[in-house]
Amino acid sequence: MLLKGKVAVIYGAGGDIGGVVARAFAREGATLFLSGRNLGKVEVVAADITGAGGVAEAAQVDALDEQAVETYVASVAEKAGAIDISLSAISIAHALPNRAPLLELSAEHFALPITTYTLANFLTARSAARRMVARRSGVILTITATPSRMAFPNVGGNAPAFAAVVALSRTLSAELAPRGVRVVCLMPNAMPETGTIRDSFEKFANAAGITRAEYLARFESTTHLGRLTTLAELANVAVFMASDRASALTGTVVNLSGGTVVE
Repeated sequence: MLLKGKVAVIYGAGGDIGGVVARAFAREGATLFLSGRNLGKVEVVAADITGAGGVAEAAQVDALDEQAVETYVASVAEKAGAIDISLSAISIAHALPNRAPLLELSAEHFALPITTYTLANFLTARSAARRMVARRSGVILTITATPSRMAFPNVGGNAPAFAAVVALSRTLSAELAPRGVRVVCLMPNAMPETGTIRDSFEKFANAAGITRAEYLARFESTTHLGRLTTLAELANVAVFMASDRASALTGTVVNLSGGTVVE
């Protein structure tokens, strides 16, 4: 088991990405502390993990609430004795307008993803890192997306938000790696298994006057693999990056775009 004995904290654990990563961490032996604003969804994931013989606890935490995050992390550290892995997998896609060009976007809607994703990653990473540096050990995982590196129309403030997460991750690594803490950013392509991408593809397809299947085929054709990233692939890479086998990796973006972004 790659994560046996590790303690992992995941925010947004009730979502598609947070849930699949949590289950993958549990299969590799990690103890999970799962949180999100919708406690019911987080409890479902925790129940799946404990039902399969794993260890997981659910809590209601708003990753944008500085005091709530700090209180939660302090309680996890006290109970578990350490925090080895921290991941923010929150999502706000459903709070955004449908396919709005920048020229039609309000300042509020443009700023929402930038503020939300950057602040959530900063608050959760900072709180975990304060405990990790004391032990000179730990891994902070962040998640970005291909618009951080490529030009896509009608994605509003998401592209600069994803780019900001990358920049934050690199800065955190520069400051924390000398103190024993690694920071790795994961960059999957769009994942049709997630509700966010299903909804987005439906909206983009309708706007283009084609079916969702036709829009998906167009998107898949931009990759070298001829398909998009799966949740399982993202989770498997997250496990490896969080493990001691990836000990030389920090300050980097792991490209899971299937060849859409060519390094």
